[in-house]
Amino acid sequence: MSRLDMIPDRALQLASSVGDSLRHAVPGGAGRWLDAGAKLGAIKGGARVAGFFVRRHPALVAATAAGAGLLWYAARRKAKQAETAPIDGSAKRVEARRSNGSTARKRSSTARKGTRSRSTASTPTAD
Repeated sequence: MSRLDMIPDRALQLASSVGDSLRHAVPGGAGRWLDAGAKLGAIKGGARVAGFFVRRHPALVAATAAGAGLLWYAARRKAKQAETAPIDGSAKRVEARRSNGSTARKRSSTARKGTRSRSTASTPTAD
């Protein structure tokens, strides 16, 4: 074997030993690196598509931005009004009733009228 035949074998051995040492040195393994690379690729592709869309349809992008701003403003106003608004509750009107017990006495309508007329007629006068 000549030295030229030994170079590829030696390079292959060196590459495998470097790969093994990197695999053991990096925590989490190659899966994390592959996942990060895939995410970066997706971001790069998405940015390219978004840039193309913005160049082709600038009016649509401006209208979308204005609409998002209006929605944010409306949500902010509604939140401020909710802070100062009274608390919603429920109330039930309860009518006063006389009990039918033996201690309760009923007043006649003339007695009630007489009480009212006396209170209005007996106002003090100044001399």
